[in-house]
Amino acid sequence: MEIRTPDWVKHAVFYQIFPDRFARSKQPRKRLLRNASWEDWEAMPTLQGYKGGDLWGVLEQLDYIQDLGINAIYFTPIFQSASNHRYHTHDYYQVDPMLGGNPAFKELLDAAHARNIKVVLDGVFNHSSRGFFFFHDVLENGPHSPWVNWFKIEGWPLSPYNGEFPANYVGWADNRALPVFNHDNPEVREYIMEIAEYWIKFGIDGWRLDVPFEIKTPGFWQEFRDRVKAINPEAYIVGEVWGDSREWLDGTQFDGVMNYLFAAPTIAFTAGDRVDIEQVQDRSYHPYPPLFAAEYATKMQELLQLYPWEIQLTQLNLLASHDTARLISIAGGDIPSVELATLLLLTFPGAPSIYYGDEVGLPGRLDPDSRRGFPLEASWNQEILNTHRQLIALRHAYPCLRTGDYQVLHAQAELFVFTRTLADEKLIIAVNAGIASAKTSININWHSQLNKLLYGNAEIEWYGEGETKQLSLNLPPRSGCILGNG
Repeated sequence: MEIRTPDWVKHAVFYQIFPDRFARSKQPRKRLLRNASWEDWEAMPTLQGYKGGDLWGVLEQLDYIQDLGINAIYFTPIFQSASNHRYHTHDYYQVDPMLGGNPAFKELLDAAHARNIKVVLDGVFNHSSRGFFFFHDVLENGPHSPWVNWFKIEGWPLSPYNGEFPANYVGWADNRALPVFNHDNPEVREYIMEIAEYWIKFGIDGWRLDVPFEIKTPGFWQEFRDRVKAINPEAYIVGEVWGDSREWLDGTQFDGVMNYLFAAPTIAFTAGDRVDIEQVQDRSYHPYPPLFAAEYATKMQELLQLYPWEIQLTQLNLLASHDTARLISIAGGDIPSVELATLLLLTFPGAPSIYYGDEVGLPGRLDPDSRRGFPLEASWNQEILNTHRQLIALRHAYPCLRTGDYQVLHAQAELFVFTRTLADEKLIIAVNAGIASAKTSININWHSQLNKLLYGNAEIEWYGEGETKQLSLNLPPRSGCILGNG
């Protein structure tokens, strides 16, 4: 079977936005909640408070997003909900009125598309919430409700709020706020498929699927793919699976997953023993213990052999998300860790995803701290921002960084060197994660010698003539570079 994935994703740089925390509209567009008691934007976020970010705020920041080089946005959930993160869905057909409702989303979607920026939404289809109107009907009418078989009811009476009593229904991760759908019920299945189709017809460019591994009903995700792709064959379907994802990446279900198998070794190599274990130990990925270059090379090569190449090119690669601490906080505030990891992110096959604020050095420990308000410009780390701008621009400028071959040239101690090649276009990328400068000589059997430093600082010299040349490389401590021929 020929595997097909959406072409645009191979050339995308994603920006992940948590809508409540990215931007509050400066125009007075809100009719409701115009003077709401939002939490202070700069204050430490809380689990239940709202900061009042909205989709008009995102619309007003599209210049910033586009200037950064972003051409795709992934939004965490935007549908009506009673939680600041909106994973507790009330109504799958309504964008939350706090965000501006469906009209604000339509305006934003059109404006993004006018700039060739794609928009992917979060699909929370494993569970709903206590406020979901079908579940609410069950709460009101008990066994008489027509929606009883939509959920996994185990006994009566239901106890949605009182923790002293058993809930008597299945909640996701035993959380009674999140009643799990009964996906074996054909009506439930059809309902979810229709939601997926509705928003694709509305104009979104794909779905990021929340905890899709929880849905065990045979054929569910195959049907989901068939129905979404029937409307838009270029729609992107990406699953939130933190580990080995081969069972979903067979070409009949998802186009990719959130690639935590890239994130973990990359952080372990670049941040090494700076990693704050408290920020990572109870998560489903393992950016520890520290890795040397050879171990990192092995992990990357194993990862690139795990899935078909067509799928590798549409993986969603990331260093942080709303479910992790932010990289700069994991690395104890160490800026070179962020810059080296970002260099590896933006030169790896697959679509890089930047978590809003990471590009300006926004810190954040585990949730809720990793979901802070986007900082005022005075608090931006300009060095980290320039690193992102430079690397994103290079990724757009060189097709080999998007769809070219990936080959390791050298991996010893803390120096890692690899190439990306596509036809005649060749780049060499080198990372020195160590605290001393790193020197090496590498034999390269190319006609061309790459003499231009496109990024970073390094001393380079070429020796020899003809087929085999020798590249002598000297990289300063905790730094990386990209070599090309201009």
